[in-house]
Amino acid sequence: MNTLLPTDEAGVVAAITAAHAAREPLAIEGRGTKRAMLRPVQAARSLSTRLLTGITLYKPSELVISARAGTPIAEIEAALAEKGQQIIAEPPDFRALFGATEGPSLGGITASNLSGPRRITWGAMRDHVLGIRAVRGDGEVFRSGGRVLKNVTGLDLCKLLCGSHGTLGVLTEITFKVLPQPEESATLAVDVADIAAGIRVLSAGLGSPYGVSGAAILLQGSAITALLRLEDFTESVAYRMARLREDLAPLGAARQLDAEQGLATWRAVRDATALGATPDEAVWRLSLPPSAAPSACAALAGFRLMLDWGGGLIWVAGPATEAAHATVMAAAQAGSFTLFRAPDGLRSAVPVVPAEPAPLAAIAARVKAVMDPEGILNPGRIRL
Repeated sequence: MNTLLPTDEAGVVAAITAAHAAREPLAIEGRGTKRAMLRPVQAARSLSTRLLTGITLYKPSELVISARAGTPIAEIEAALAEKGQQIIAEPPDFRALFGATEGPSLGGITASNLSGPRRITWGAMRDHVLGIRAVRGDGEVFRSGGRVLKNVTGLDLCKLLCGSHGTLGVLTEITFKVLPQPEESATLAVDVADIAAGIRVLSAGLGSPYGVSGAAILLQGSAITALLRLEDFTESVAYRMARLREDLAPLGAARQLDAEQGLATWRAVRDATALGATPDEAVWRLSLPPSAAPSACAALAGFRLMLDWGGGLIWVAGPATEAAHATVMAAAQAGSFTLFRAPDGLRSAVPVVPAEPAPLAAIAARVKAVMDPEGILNPGRIRL
């Protein structure tokens, strides 16, 4: 596939304007790390923002940073770390899951609205985006939001583009808020008999006054472990961890992981490497009420599983077949599913997300017609 590599926003405008005039579809991507996600895009050319790089504004005292869409997340995290700050949504790095050779970009993470374990208490990436610059499917540049925590600048198109996977516009610059890094992080691991018991542990932890910032369940063979994370000042974490451990003692054998093991474990949860998916397996994400997780997991016996977000997110790995996909869709009836990774043949043959109710589908079609009149931006990426 021929790839267009503009070096600035004007280059993005020129490329999209020409494609719009020719009614030529474009595969929109950042650094190309998630090409195996959702449906394959049928386009002769791709438009990559990988050369639109650089931090354009950083005000540590105001907890605000702006960067061009192609800027690697690692570069932004390094700049923030120098000032003792971090990206709130804990964006994942799925290079192992997708077999990519480099990490994600800011535009890719924002356009896919991907967030890590901290989402359960601090919200998704979309909740922290303050402003964007982007190019519509007809080549028009637009802005939404601003560079301050409180603004009322026009319609909130930021949230519209977060999670749109490049189908409504091409992000060129993103402004978002950040927070200080915690002084200490501690992890409590509780051995449980089954998923239902693990959900009870996570619910108790999240419902406690101790400020849990991560709540996951790992399944390794017959062993099932519920994980709860605390982050804050060292003295506060030590006190809260002791109280949390005491309160959860009746629910299972609990132990505190050492600092290095805890950090490695949450990285594995964040990046889904703890799922243990093999390269030939398909990977799904299910979003369900935590109370529905035990029955969904029971329906997926034989699949590899990992739970995050208090049991509301279930990672699933299994055979890349239509039969397996049908089983996963049935298990997700209480919520939603995403075919996160699969061979092109499977992604082309089955729904990668649930069908929208007719009223929502009609609204989505009208929005698409305004933002991308000729339907050239990532056509078919989410739905046919």
